[in-house]
Amino acid sequence: MKKNVTYIATAVVIAGAGLTFWQISKIPTTPRVATEGIKDSATKKAIHLLQDKGCLSCHSSKAEVPFYGSLPGIKNQIKKDMDEGLRAADLQTAFETVAKGGVFPEATLAKIEHVIASGTMPPSKFSMIHRSSKIDDSEKKTLLDWISATRLTHYTTYGKDRKFASEPIQPIVDQVTFDAAKAKLGFKLYHDTRLSGDNTLSCASCHNLATGVDNAKVSTGINGQKGGINAPTVLNATFNFCQFWDGRAKDLQEQAGGPPLNPIEMGSKSWDDIVAKLNADTDFKSEFSQVYPKGFSGETITDAIAEFERTLVTPDSPFDLYLKGDENAVSNDVKEGYRLFKENKCASCHVGQAMGGQSFEYMGLKADYFADRGGKETDADKGRFNVTKDPRDLHKFKTPLLRNIALTAPYFHDASAATLEDAVKVMLKYQVGKTLSDDEVGKIVAFLKAQTGKPIYKKLIQ
Repeated sequence: MKKNVTYIATAVVIAGAGLTFWQISKIPTTPRVATEGIKDSATKKAIHLLQDKGCLSCHSSKAEVPFYGSLPGIKNQIKKDMDEGLRAADLQTAFETVAKGGVFPEATLAKIEHVIASGTMPPSKFSMIHRSSKIDDSEKKTLLDWISATRLTHYTTYGKDRKFASEPIQPIVDQVTFDAAKAKLGFKLYHDTRLSGDNTLSCASCHNLATGVDNAKVSTGINGQKGGINAPTVLNATFNFCQFWDGRAKDLQEQAGGPPLNPIEMGSKSWDDIVAKLNADTDFKSEFSQVYPKGFSGETITDAIAEFERTLVTPDSPFDLYLKGDENAVSNDVKEGYRLFKENKCASCHVGQAMGGQSFEYMGLKADYFADRGGKETDADKGRFNVTKDPRDLHKFKTPLLRNIALTAPYFHDASAATLEDAVKVMLKYQVGKTLSDDEVGKIVAFLKAQTGKPIYKKLIQ
């Protein structure tokens, strides 16, 4: 009888352990994004596959710590892993964008491509427990083919039959849709100091058209006041999905309305004050009214400036020419630099025609950038948090554009990197968690220097 009791107890323990292991091995349940409304079958299949593999267990704001996360010694680590996963990529938002009829975000597409191609996702500590999360060769091909097809459909420039047509970086187009009459007025207003309170500053004061920036750590505003953040480039800003480092302006027009009334920047009291000064110029008033019958106002002034800024594209950099088919447009060091750029995940954020501006990214994925930098954190350091007040957006910034990057030193929102070499090393340490040799860094820098294009606004608005 005692033997039977022992056998039964042992069986119960084994069964309980088996049940616990079965429960743990199941991919944690996370609210899925409904895909019924997605018309493209390949996209629907890809999103189903990524959800089936448990990607939303870490890359979703709706993910919850699994039941075994309460076990002693691992709760904090699991929560840390989930937080890092969401910081690296928010797949939930991307899936929801497509489910609502939008296009799969370009930067998120590049992130998925990198981790699938490199085999770094799912991470081994996740797939060891959740075996069904592993992606086999057939599934890998399905996802990579979908990524390539999505790029060819929505993001490729200059034809789909090019050798590099499905690359994460695309040549800048030289055909711009804009209203020439409005843009000509916008050019004048962009350089008009009457937009400032004391008639000394214009948009061009901080964003000159030779470089797109003023090359200062922070810009100097009215009465010699210093701004709180490094000025981003105006060149190719039309490719940004929103404007300013923290994304507080939805488009170029909304951005153009900020500096004139900012008390530290251009310092005008109101649009009425600006309009009064412009109306006093009878010739300009007459010219403006021919295009804008309602005359000067905050809305029409910013509309004209935004229309001009749409022309500030810089196509035909050496690297653009290479992507279009000229093998001799760049050196072998540049080509190797591009390989290293992709290999080290730089192209997971710096994507598209302008090589950035398509996502908000957390500064310090692999190490605490702000702690290491030292000094008191400023409001500018809070990044996207200043707009959303969401703690998860603290230290997130809109990815800066890398076109013409050789002309825009110093670098980062806080201007802490004086040279491109410095900037590359910082990004490798804090975003990738790696150190490369000086030779490898030099090749990435050579690649970045090959991004200087040719402004065409004069040709467009003459």
